[in-house]
Amino acid sequence: MPLAELHALERDYAIPNYARNPVEFVRAAGCLLWDDEGNEYLDFLAGISVLNVGHCHPRVVEAVREQVGRLTHTTNLYYTEPGLRLSKRLADSSLGGKVFLSNSGAEANEAALKLVRKARPGGNIVVLQDAFHGRTYGALSATPQESKQAPFAPLVPGFLVVPKDPDALAKAVDTDTAAVLVEPIQGETGINILSDELLHAAREACDRTGAALVFDEIQTGMGRTGTLWAYEQTGVVPDALTSAKSLGGGLPIGALITAPKLGDVLAPGDHGSTFAGGPLVCAAALAAFEICSDGALLERVRSLGQRLMAGLAELPFVETVRGRGLMVGVDVSLDALELARRALLEQRLIVNATGPATIRLEPPLVVTEAQIDEALRRLRSLA
Repeated sequence: MPLAELHALERDYAIPNYARNPVEFVRAAGCLLWDDEGNEYLDFLAGISVLNVGHCHPRVVEAVREQVGRLTHTTNLYYTEPGLRLSKRLADSSLGGKVFLSNSGAEANEAALKLVRKARPGGNIVVLQDAFHGRTYGALSATPQESKQAPFAPLVPGFLVVPKDPDALAKAVDTDTAAVLVEPIQGETGINILSDELLHAAREACDRTGAALVFDEIQTGMGRTGTLWAYEQTGVVPDALTSAKSLGGGLPIGALITAPKLGDVLAPGDHGSTFAGGPLVCAAALAAFEICSDGALLERVRSLGQRLMAGLAELPFVETVRGRGLMVGVDVSLDALELARRALLEQRLIVNATGPATIRLEPPLVVTEAQIDEALRRLRSLA
């Protein structure tokens, strides 16, 4: 369908909550996308870290094809194999407890909020400045960004916002705290890496008071930082973590993973979802998990991340570079929103701006050295 017709359909029938770029994508493979006119694009955003395995990975495609012809949905009133197999893989790969499957990252965080509140009724939940945990009401209440919260007040009470300072966090956590909820790397606000000192302070404060430490690994997980989970590089093990985005290999799924001590807090009737853990998305997730947990791939992510960050540091408009693995942010001297738009329309390179001066790059983990070098060449041409 011509782009002008899509514009008309959006104008007349879609609630206007997205500021879309003027490109219609119709096909994809690996790190490449093609628009309706046949132009090829190099994807260095991966659907905002959704397509860690790349677009239309053959193993994910085959898993979905096989499953969709056999069984797509039954609800959680009955047993199906893929969701329970996935739960085992997630638990075994991380905290060793139990898993609740959801449909998205925000839903995984909602489940985590209910879990910690039931474990310690009435307790506050400590969150950090610049955090982003989702747009549903509980997750939004844990997201201390005025522009996102103000239009929807009043929000869910009981969230305490603290600076990204170890001492401030330690002072904020007491016996009335249900949990500390943090992203090891704050993705939506510019790839801000929390210091190991801060994460250790959170762990120590939770151990001292009995609060739960929850890591939001929705964007950092599934190999994005060069280990399957970002917490593996910090020396801090949380009591629960949330995953989503790349977990489904392109299909919508999320997960709350607990350590053993929180595995049985929620009981039948406490929480649930009609679609969550369905066989179709879980078949895709099992395939994606096998790809993303491969040790050789994870080692490659670390080396490719260094290659990308070193190249970015040499660009004339780049002021600072930070990241871990293939989760990279750069502060630029140009208008970041305009830079991302020019990259898309002039160079057919997909990146995005997380703010007026910050560009985020998160290519699929299957990206090649040649594609990284080509992305750097295209960015350099925008100087």
